[in-house]
Amino acid sequence: MGKTLVLSPERVRRTITRLAYEVVERHRGAEELVVVGIRRRGVALAEAVADEIGQIEGRALPVSELDTTPYRDDLSGGEAPEEQSVMRAEIAGRDVLLVDDVLFTGRTARAALDALVQHGRPRTIQLAILVDRGHREYPIRPDYVGRSLQTKPRERVVVDPESDFAVYVDG
Repeated sequence: MGKTLVLSPERVRRTITRLAYEVVERHRGAEELVVVGIRRRGVALAEAVADEIGQIEGRALPVSELDTTPYRDDLSGGEAPEEQSVMRAEIAGRDVLLVDDVLFTGRTARAALDALVQHGRPRTIQLAILVDRGHREYPIRPDYVGRSLQTKPRERVVVDPESDFAVYVDG
């Protein structure tokens, strides 16, 4: 079985716009909001969400990059690599919007919480996900969901930032 397109780039753009409006509405603006993308594909998505929020609010929102690798509990062997996060805004006392492309087991989101608090103590942390596929191993629940997809555990959900975030199921 090959790749199957489940969300076109146009549909993803509409979804990002909806997510941005939900965030702004829930926060009554974006004054205290800091957007943080989970490194690799979450960063590109965080930038798209932040751009959309910026258009709604009339001001730019910098996007920080959070490296969760040293905080993962499912990596084996050797010494933990040094964290490579790039924080572009102070998070202490602020509302953090943590963004990733796909939520599956919850392991990355759990590691992201551990990594995030190493940079300060936010007032709140909310999780925005483009695709929630279920199959949790941790009690993690996103605050904002673009689309829920029922998948088999062996399948992969791929968000392709090179094609305007088209979403495919592979496997």
